[in-house]
Amino acid sequence: MTERPWFRNYDEGVPRSLKPYPEHTLLDVLRETVKSGRGDDPALLFQGTKISYRELDLQSGAFASGLVAAGVRKGDRVAIVMPNSPQMIIAEFGIWKAGGVVVPINPLYTGHELEYAISECGAETAVVLSLFYAKVSEIRKGTPLKRIVSSNIKEYLPPLKRMLFTLLKEAREGHRASIARGDFEMQAMISAHAGKAPSVAVTHDDPAVFMFSGGTTGRPKCAIGRHQAMVISGMQISKWFGVVLSTREDSIILNMPLFHVYGQLGIMTAGLVRNYPLILVPNPKDIDGLLQLIKSQKPAVLPGVPTLFNALAAHPKLQKDHTLLKSIKLIVSGASPLHLETRQRFESMTGARIIEAYGMTESMLASVFTPVLGKKKNGAVGVPGPDVDIRIVDADDSGIDLPSGAVGEVVLQAPQLMDGYWNNPAETEGMLRNGWLHTGDLGYLDEDGFLFIVDRKKDLIKPSGFQVWPREVEEVIANHPSVLEVGVAGVPDDRRGEAVKAWVVLRNGYQLPVEELQEHCRKELAAYKVPNHIEFRDALPKSHIGKVLRRQLVEEHNSLGK
Repeated sequence: MTERPWFRNYDEGVPRSLKPYPEHTLLDVLRETVKSGRGDDPALLFQGTKISYRELDLQSGAFASGLVAAGVRKGDRVAIVMPNSPQMIIAEFGIWKAGGVVVPINPLYTGHELEYAISECGAETAVVLSLFYAKVSEIRKGTPLKRIVSSNIKEYLPPLKRMLFTLLKEAREGHRASIARGDFEMQAMISAHAGKAPSVAVTHDDPAVFMFSGGTTGRPKCAIGRHQAMVISGMQISKWFGVVLSTREDSIILNMPLFHVYGQLGIMTAGLVRNYPLILVPNPKDIDGLLQLIKSQKPAVLPGVPTLFNALAAHPKLQKDHTLLKSIKLIVSGASPLHLETRQRFESMTGARIIEAYGMTESMLASVFTPVLGKKKNGAVGVPGPDVDIRIVDADDSGIDLPSGAVGEVVLQAPQLMDGYWNNPAETEGMLRNGWLHTGDLGYLDEDGFLFIVDRKKDLIKPSGFQVWPREVEEVIANHPSVLEVGVAGVPDDRRGEAVKAWVVLRNGYQLPVEELQEHCRKELAAYKVPNHIEFRDALPKSHIGKVLRRQLVEEHNSLGK
């Protein structure tokens, strides 16, 4: 990569390139950690249980042997329907050791969504939490599924918590599953194959993971990530974080779901590559539990999304005691834009440092980051990380490069980009062109190489032919002291073709007339950008990681004939 303006904004100690990358898999990383003398260090922390790297290696090897004995072969896709938990990560390593491809699926999917996802990836085996066993069993006839492996969440709880869970929660909350003939229990498989591991050749170029993408813009597709892509992502991210972290002392909260690229290829890989213990959070929406975990475990890194920071800032415990987050050295906001008002309010309350990160499923998290210690710019998501290159091209698909400050489509190049979409060459061709990933995001690079994301190409609103980017309007509305959350999108309009509409959630106890909010917008926005329609709501629909679902808001608007 030739000289880039963003290099001069890297924190001291962060190299421009990490090449040549080792031809490794995360399996190699785990084995080397065990051999290096750190095998007894904690890899996973869960509700008081510590699982070392050695235990992770042994249990995943035994599970891999069980999978092979059950019929899993190299290249088979294996679905995982679980929240963040020790058994999920053990299952992943076991699937990889068996030569399989991990397909993490949101356990909160409906039966219809599960059926589609499992059929799309062609999985014949699913590893599930017992809580979801019945739901997966019900849809198996319409899918390629041949076998289900079940695990109870209590299996990795400390003895006292396990006993209390068995007595007080297990049956009442639906965790007891009656396993059908031909299906398996995960712990029984591990016990039956203890001390064993299959001898399946797994290379850095083999597919490791299918990550579903496109759920908010179309039918979900499987983006294929190679084994080496996971190692590369972990190296890049851990190197960026490493300017403030110590590998012998610091841990990372893994509250971002592992079925999302943020948790899977971002946080998990960074922890494994640099040996930061991962504190597993199965329910990221439990803010009380998260604050208690931070207080007791004292992690150094807290990943999140803007809605999490909104919820934390409004939480009575944090408002009462700002020192609850004093152990946190670094807070990372990703997956959707962080409004300036949210960041300022959270930082002023806690004194914590927040950086932004930008990446996508198809890039296998080739990331853009705010410098941890260095320059920051309001509205910018940061600068490209090591070995990540970005251009801005004309959004009309001409591919012409645009100058600094001009808005166009963000295209990205990095060594870990997806191989393509599974069984979907047409969609692959639209995204990957001559080694560059066309993100569909509109943005610009300034003279210092900072990337500013304006909005999604498909979310652009065109009232009377003008161009309105939803995020610009959202930023202005979010700045009003009465507003907690906002989503903006275009809705059909007979006169303008499209009109700007805002869906707004107010803070508890606040009232705000529509006219007052529109007047607030007029002070900072051109008239054609001011929302023609404003709807106040108690909540906004969000994705599994907290993105406001603009498309769903529009669909609800259209269905009501508003």
